[in-house]
Formats: sequence, C-alpha cells, structure tokens
Amino acid sequence: MNTVHQDRAFAAHDFGHIVESRPLDVLAPRSGAEVQGLVAFADRHRLPVTARGRGLAPYGQGQAHGGYVVDMGALNEVRCVPGDRTLVAGAGATWGEVVRAALAAGLVPPVLPDHLGASVGGVLSTGGFGASSHRCGLVADWVRELEVVTGTGERLVCSPERHPDLFRAVLAGLGQCALILRAVLRLVPAPERVRRYRLYHDDPGPYFADQRRIARDGRFTHVGGQARPALGGGWRYMIEAVAPHGGELPCVDDLLIGDLAHDRDTEEIEDLSYGEYLRRLDRDERLLRATGEWDRPHPWLGLLLPEEVAEAFVPGVLTEPAQQGLRTCGVVQLRPLNGRTLRAPMLRRPAGELLCLLSLMRTAPPADPDTVRRMVAANRALYERARAVGGVLHPMSALPMTPEDWRHHFGPGWTDLAHAKDRYDPHAILTRGYGLWA
Repeated sequence: MNTVHQDRAFAAHDFGHIVESRPLDVLAPRSGAEVQGLVAFADRHRLPVTARGRGLAPYGQGQAHGGYVVDMGALNEVRCVPGDRTLVAGAGATWGEVVRAALAAGLVPPVLPDHLGASVGGVLSTGGFGASSHRCGLVADWVRELEVVTGTGERLVCSPERHPDLFRAVLAGLGQCALILRAVLRLVPAPERVRRYRLYHDDPGPYFADQRRIARDGRFTHVGGQARPALGGGWRYMIEAVAPHGGELPCVDDLLIGDLAHDRDTEEIEDLSYGEYLRRLDRDERLLRATGEWDRPHPWLGLLLPEEVAEAFVPGVLTEPAQQGLRTCGVVQLRPLNGRTLRAPMLRRPAGELLCLLSLMRTAPPADPDTVRRMVAANRALYERARAVGGVLHPMSALPMTPEDWRHHFGPGWTDLAHAKDRYDPHAILTRGYGLWA
C-alpha cells in the first residue's frame, strides 16, 4: 500500500480554529482499497480514525487525537451520467466540482450547500442544508447510492435497497458508522437564469410572516434570509428569494413580491445566470481569506427552531450582550424549512411542519482564548434555551456535547443509531470528535 503521509500539523486545526488535536498520522489514500486497509488496521489496534474533506468542522468534529486522519482529497472523481440524470462523486470532491460537471450537462443537484468549497462526504455526513431545502429537503435526501468503509474495515455499497440500515445511518449520521468513499447523486434540469430578490423588513413580525408564506406556496425555488445590523442600532431582516427567469417582462415582479410587506424603497432585484447564483459566496470567501478572517476562530452555532417560536426567539438573541459581536464580525442566517421535506432519519429536527434554521456565524479575535471560551459558553446557554422551547442543535456547531446530551439530541432515534454503531463500528473508532460515546 502506497498511501501518502502528510504533515500532522495539517490536521491539528479545522475551520473553527478552537480545538487543537494532534493525530498519530495524516494519511492521504488514493483509492477505496487504501481507505479500507487503513480503517481495518485502526480497528484491529482500537485507534480512532476520521475522514477529513476540506477541514470545515467548527469544533474538532473531524479530528482524531492519538489516531489517524484520513485526508480524502485524492478521492475526488466527478463523473456526470446525463442519460441517467445522476452524478458520481468521490467523497473528497467539492460541491463546486460537482456543480461544474452537472451544469455542463444542463443538470444540477436539487439541493446544494451554500458554500461550494465543502466536500461531498462532509456535507452528506451532516445532512446539508441549502437555499432550496424548503422545497427539496437536505442535500443527503437526493443520494441514490453510497460506497462506504465501515468501522470494521468492510467496504460496502449501500442504498435504499442494499444494506438499507447502513444507508440510513450514514446520511446525516455524523460519520459514526462508516466513512463515505463515493456517492451517486440524483440530478434535475438546471435553469439557465434566475431572478434574485433581496427584500428588507424593519420588524421581525412581517419578515417571518412573509418568509413563511413564500416558503410554503412554492413561488420561489430558493429562499433564505438574514438579520443585518441597522444604522443606529437594532436589526433589519432580509429575505433572499430566487425564481427561474426565462426573459419574462418585469411585471412578473408584481406576481412574485407584490403581496409582501417589505420596504419597497430598498428592494434589490437582479438577473443572474444560475451558475453565478450558485457561486455567490466565492467572492466573500476570497475576501475573508485575503483579510485573514478565514483563519480566525469561528465559534459558530446552528439551531433548528419551531417556526412559531422563532419570531420571538431570534430578536431576543440579537439583543443579548453576549451576541453583540455579531454586529461587526458575524452573519446571522435565517433559513425557512419544511419538516415534511427533511427525510434523512438521522437528522434530528423539531416537531411540526414549519421550521427555521438559525445560524450564528461569528468570528472571534485572533489570539484571544478568553473571548473564544466566553463565546462557546454563550453557545451552550443559548442551546439550553432553544432546547427548552423545542429547538434542536445543528451538530456542526462550536459546542461541547456529552454522551447524555447526544442521547437527548437523538431522542427516539438514539436506539437505531446505537444498534447501527454496534453492528458497523463495534469498537467505536470512527469520528470520535463529536463525543457521542463515552
């Protein structure tokens, strides 16, 4: 086996830049057989092992202290099969590479993560939300087939028909039962152009009412939102909504947004190619990298809330002293969701149909561990408040979780996950960074 060894410092940190953990080795396999051999070796010696895609975890979830980090970057095959409307993608490929291959054939995955620099395996392991999730669910809900290596070193192909229990446990399963090698994704026809609307509200009530309406009636294919700092204090709420645009007259705007309660003097409307829209965050990433902010600590927190509590919960959060840094070094994202479309069994979500994903994407000052600790503590306090009103954690958060926390998080699904873990990773070597098991 000719697996490439990398500098261990490569995997000591992740995007969160909060948790540091030194593995025994970082290995870059070039085939599924090499991954299988590595995991089998780790299982025999009871050593932790985890897959690393692009290192975008916020709190050490993809680290393997005292074990092996498997850099999946070389497993980056992307092959579109237009006649079957599918695409085969290696776990280390980015969603940007998936988009390029699919759009060249006039196709696209129904749901895509906002950040196309994430790896295929990483997103599928956590579920994956996107701007079309209110209609189409998770990125992981559109997987036809997976090739994986289990914690015992067994290499399997799974799908709804083959090893269905493993298939269900892997998608949004946080890497607890198997490492993804390859995924077969379903595709749909892609629009050539879209019309994007940014609609601003001064008050949360009309904002949530409008967002609820458009997420439910299907007039837009993509819907998102943000809370943004207002001049003089306070916050404004912005809906970003997108519809396919085929050259209709501008009067189509009245049909799409004429009944909404936004401030018409500040609305922003533009036409984009679909590829431009999908790559909308590329410029932001380049700027963050150029300024050094990309490499600072990111104590992010994601919460899934029942939509009926979001209208009061979100403004309350934004007025807290512990969250004031969001005004200058952060983004507050508000994503409407429909619980009926979220099908991956391992994804935990609140009860009810209408949901809201609140993402607090904060940046902490560099070389200031005390501030980072306070932010992580604030995350914990906010998580407890959300849980008290029926909220659920989005696991890609900077938040320490105990096994008891995880049992509460998974609720009735904990039994299914524990059974799958016992069968496919009985020595619990996989992805220990989440801390699910004592």
